Amino acid sequence: MGIEIERKFLVNGNAWKAAANSVLYRQGYLSTDKARTVRVRIAGDRAFMTIKGMGSGIARPEFEYEIPLEDAAAMLDDLCLKPLIEKHRYIVEYKGLRWEVDEFFGENRGLVVAEVELDSADQVVELPDWVGSEVTGDARYYNSSLIAHPFNQW
Repeated sequence: MGIEIERKFLVNGNAWKAAANSVLYRQGYLSTDKARTVRVRIAGDRAFMTIKGMGSGIARPEFEYEIPLEDAAAMLDDLCLKPLIEKHRYIVEYKGLRWEVDEFFGENRGLVVAEVELDSADQVVELPDWVGSEVTGDARYYNSSLIAHPFNQW
């Protein structure tokens, strides 16, 4: 079983962009049940289906499978809850960790968050200067929540 251990933070400024390239993400949810989410995502020219379960603390079960791009596009257009999540994802390496910075647009324009995946829940993380408040446990910032309550409506 796959386990995701992740912390999420708000982002300050644009300093992180200087050394990062982005990939366009388009994603939607087939299920946003509290016990499980089922996500379809197109990232650049690849597509994935991801199932995430309820977790404990910052860890939760996660299963991800690559799927045909055409299937993902059809699911996003015809089956997924709306609005879809649209964002650019930037990868920023810092102090040996890979940070994923998501800059949202569409219904969630203006929201920028950074996530870092960890090897253990108690792993020490040195935060970059551009990282702001931690929002790991705040459900408003879950991508699955942003479809029901987009950032521009807060």
